[in-house]
Amino acid sequence: MNPILNDFLPIAVLLGIAVFFAILLPILSLNLGPKQPSARKQQPYESGMTAIGEAQRRLPVKFYRVAVLFILFDVDIILLVPWAVAFRRLGIYGLVAMLIFMVVFVLGDAWVWKKGVLEWE
Repeated sequence: MNPILNDFLPIAVLLGIAVFFAILLPILSLNLGPKQPSARKQQPYESGMTAIGEAQRRLPVKFYRVAVLFILFDVDIILLVPWAVAFRRLGIYGLVAMLIFMVVFVLGDAWVWKKGVLEWE
């Protein structure tokens, strides 16, 4: 058998199983799930409150700021974990590079804190 085929056969089988279940489960859910629609069940629901106004309304900027900060913290962790795993192999260059990164990150955090972005009203 072709060696490339041997290497990629498990991936192809896993992909086939994933596609099979991705198609099968929604179909089974639609066909086997309970169907008892009522006027009350068809109404929009949001946090136990009756919907008022349009669904598309403007959100305050603070929600976006929190989302961006969350992404920044995630990127920080995503970069720290592989660095920590390969710390000994990177040597002094890896240490200095990460120190520079962390200094910039901490300065950015201090600036965000000083601006009051983390305050929730």
